[in-house]
Amino acid sequence: MDIFNVIELCGGLAFFLFGMNTLSSNLETMVGGKLESLLKKMTSNPLKALLLGAGITIAIQSSSAMTVMLVGLVNSGIMEFAQTIGIIMGSNIGTTLTVWILSATGMEGGNLVTQLMKPESFSPIIALVGAAMLMFAKSDKKKSIGTIMIGFALLMSGMSMMSASVSGLRDEPFFAEVMTMFNNPFAGVLVGTVITAIIQSSAASMGILQSLALTGVVTYNMALPIIMGQNIGTCVTALLSSIGTNKNAKRVTAIHISFNIIGTVICLAGFYGLNAIFSFGFTDSAIDPVGVAFVHTCFNVINTVILLPFSKQIAKLAEVVVKDDKSGRSTKEEVMLDERLLISPSLAIAESRNCTVRMAELVRKTLLASIEMMKYYDAKADKMIEENEHQIDVYEDKLGTYLVKINSKTLSHEDSNEVAQMLHTIGDLERIGDHALNILKIAREIKTKKIVFSEKATAEVEVFTQAVKDIVNITFNSFEKHDDDLAYKVEPLEQVIDLLGGELKSRHIKRLQDGKCTIELGFVLTDIITNFRRISDHCSNIAACQIQIDQDSLDTHEYLDNVKNGEPLFNEYYEKYKKSYRLPLSVSSPDKNYQPVANNAK
Repeated sequence: MDIFNVIELCGGLAFFLFGMNTLSSNLETMVGGKLESLLKKMTSNPLKALLLGAGITIAIQSSSAMTVMLVGLVNSGIMEFAQTIGIIMGSNIGTTLTVWILSATGMEGGNLVTQLMKPESFSPIIALVGAAMLMFAKSDKKKSIGTIMIGFALLMSGMSMMSASVSGLRDEPFFAEVMTMFNNPFAGVLVGTVITAIIQSSAASMGILQSLALTGVVTYNMALPIIMGQNIGTCVTALLSSIGTNKNAKRVTAIHISFNIIGTVICLAGFYGLNAIFSFGFTDSAIDPVGVAFVHTCFNVINTVILLPFSKQIAKLAEVVVKDDKSGRSTKEEVMLDERLLISPSLAIAESRNCTVRMAELVRKTLLASIEMMKYYDAKADKMIEENEHQIDVYEDKLGTYLVKINSKTLSHEDSNEVAQMLHTIGDLERIGDHALNILKIAREIKTKKIVFSEKATAEVEVFTQAVKDIVNITFNSFEKHDDDLAYKVEPLEQVIDLLGGELKSRHIKRLQDGKCTIELGFVLTDIITNFRRISDHCSNIAACQIQIDQDSLDTHEYLDNVKNGEPLFNEYYEKYKKSYRLPLSVSSPDKNYQPVANNAK
């Protein structure tokens, strides 16, 4: 083996790691935001969590990515750390599929079928098909499939290069002497751990071991502890990702490390104990790539079968390793979004939407409270509204920054649209929060100056206020439920609110001319009308953006122009809202049928 073999080994490892990364990231993109809902729903039962962890790891081809996701989800307060135990165990089983695929490099035989199943035979064909799809396909899904095929071909080509680079070692006496040191199980575990920790990929380190197995020098006795050490080494990625997280997120890493270390101790003790009694004949036999895959699978399955019943005890061990603060304060930190989730863009998008929904609920609560303050001022509510408005600004700043980071990742067309919608929406939500603060200032002025509207003006403002409350509820419900049927009701109501605002101004001017109202009252009324109209405008923007995104368009102005020009559904809702929110004709002789309408969001 010379310098050129070393270069080939490094190149093969580079191809392998890049192919694995490309394969994993694009598979995860295709899985989409379903990951988050699955992780939340299927962790109540350890067996379900086990199957889920195995399934997702097979889908995204990375147990390390799976664990980093879990750290991010727990750090964000979305999952409890104890819920991750079954998923971590299942993830270790799911990652064995990759090793079985890699074992194809060790296939021997001269017949046509065997030759075609070797990576060096089929990888170029897969790469060619993938490149053609990437270059000529129009849909994002087909392009992603093409990229996945190229990633898989690179991975297998890298594996073949590594195998070829070390093939000469079988004739080197020094290599056989070096490998004898791994007959010591502790040395094997240490080497497996260190190599995997350095390259941060158990699949890559397993691929190196399978390449070395092709020399015929590696025995089962040598390979077994190395494989177990590789499982421990893969925990380094999760360990690094937990830096700076809260206590519970650190416990996820503690669970991962504990599971692999305890499993290694049990399996090593069991294997060598039984070997001492029964003297297994195969331990000194040469292991091949298929044997490596088999041992790897057996270790992870046995480890899981033994430790799954002790999930609660493992959780308690994690609590002992990562202790609570001595002060007794809660270890849960308020983290809206976790950058660790960026490793999975679709998952990060799903969590961004959850965060946007929380922002919307805070905006709704704050706005309705500020509107209520115009009638019933309360000092505690005043303070709460100001604090909420500041928190809304924080939401917009953090969400906006986070969404821009997501946008820099490789996204599917649907995910890209989702990010665009949220970026538009959080801006409108923040502006509604500003108007809530403006309304609070109006409420303060009404209280301080002891302003009292006439009975007629009060009745008119109540109708106007109810219409604004309803458009807010319709808009926010449509966004949170992603209900386009509700979203279609927003624009007609926004037009009615504009009409009401204009009519209120006209009536106020008439009362002012008749000497029945003061200029000071007029200023307050004008401020109310202006803020309410602006709020309804922002509601219209949110709903229009939602509808346009679902129609694969971002031209909200075109949509608004179209619906106002003769669309039957718009006209139907418009006429309905005009009747529902009509102003009283006269205080002295009111319309007997008039009742301010509530809950039109239904």
